[in-house]
Amino acid sequence: MDDLLRTLATAASGMRAQATRVRLGAENIANADTPGYRRKTVSFEEAHARAGDPVTVTTGPVMLDQSETRSSFEPDNPLADGDGYVHGSNVDLMVEIADSREANRSYEANLRVFDQARRMADSLLGLLRR
Repeated sequence: MDDLLRTLATAASGMRAQATRVRLGAENIANADTPGYRRKTVSFEEAHARAGDPVTVTTGPVMLDQSETRSSFEPDNPLADGDGYVHGSNVDLMVEIADSREANRSYEANLRVFDQARRMADSLLGLLRR
């Protein structure tokens, strides 16, 4: 039964991490046209509570992508800097869509593992009741 709980904990931590990644992707897509917006990214880290606990994953700090933002020369725009340039975001929609799809598929894979482990536990309990 201990292995089952480890499997559930590992799958649940993967779902939490991928849900964070999906949320950040949605924020990035929603702000793709916001002037000065920087793409948000997150990294994953192994998490060990104690020796013998299951290896789980957690998200690291949310970081801002430091790549260059798109600039356009619009001297009449109220958002223009002193040189007449308006700085857009550094969000590439194709990258965000691909990352969101990958995170969504990873979430679904963890969900299937969690569901399968739950079914196995139900089957085991059903056998023990007989």
